[in-house]
This record gives sequence, C-alpha cells and structure tokens, in this order.
Amino acid sequence: MDILHLVDRLEELLNESRPIPLTHNVIVDEDKFLDIIDQMRISIPEEIKKAQQIAAQRDRVMAQAQEEANRTLQLAREKAEQLISKDQIAQEAQRRASQIIDQARMDAENIKNGADQYALDALASLADQLERLLVQVRNGMRLLEEKQPAARPPVESPKPE
Repeated sequence: MDILHLVDRLEELLNESRPIPLTHNVIVDEDKFLDIIDQMRISIPEEIKKAQQIAAQRDRVMAQAQEEANRTLQLAREKAEQLISKDQIAQEAQRRASQIIDQARMDAENIKNGADQYALDALASLADQLERLLVQVRNGMRLLEEKQPAARPPVESPKPE
C-alpha cells in the first residue's frame, strides 16, 4: 500500500474524530489508529525496497554502458588495425580511431552521469516522502500525547502524630 495513502487515512481518522469540548483534543478510535500504524510499518520497507531496486537499475544501466563502451572501443581498435595496412590510409585510420574512442568515452561518461542523476533524483524523492511521513507521524504522536492526562503526583495522607 502506498505510504502517502496511509498518511491520508491517518489524517482522515484524526479529522473524523470527535472533539473534546473546550479543548483542541479529539477522541480517536484506537483500533483504527493502530491498524493504520501497522500498515505503515509494513509499507515503509516496501519503499526502501523500491529505493534498492532503483539503485540496482542504476548499476545495470552503468554495466550496460560500460559493455557498450568496451564494444565500441574494441570495434574501433579492430577497425584501426585493418586500416593501418597502408601508409596514407593508416594516418586517417589512426585519426578516426581516436575520434571513435573519444566519442565512446564521452558517450559512456554521459550515460554514467545520466544514470547517476536518475538514481540521485529517485533517492531524493524517496527521502522527501519519508521526511514528510515522519513529520506527520510525529505530529500525530504529539497530538495523542497532548490528549493524555498529565501524570499527577500521588496525594500524601497526613501522618499521625
């Protein structure tokens, strides 16, 4: 279940709760509240799994980029070796091979940077969602704590003389 949906349900439960007259406190259905909290505990690890999947996807993209760069480099080397057989063609082949290698390196770097940025953006988005959730949970806990009566010191009985 989506964590933001659970936060909405928690807020809805709070809004539907009966107010205590002359206070900012409300009476909340404890079973419903605890049920939502339990669902949140289950949902948060799912969000973390999503972040891990994003990181794994980034690693796959980087590995593919490295393989593509290696293939391109190998093709460039093979092409350069074929062209070196003649003097005039050899110079052109070396120049072209260098261009291909440079382009392959730039392409690989661009793909790697793009994958890094994608992973960073996804993780930042997840961090923002988790921070908002944490603030909402803490606010809910604070409201519930404020509703609880303050602990009163025990009344001492007079000692017989």
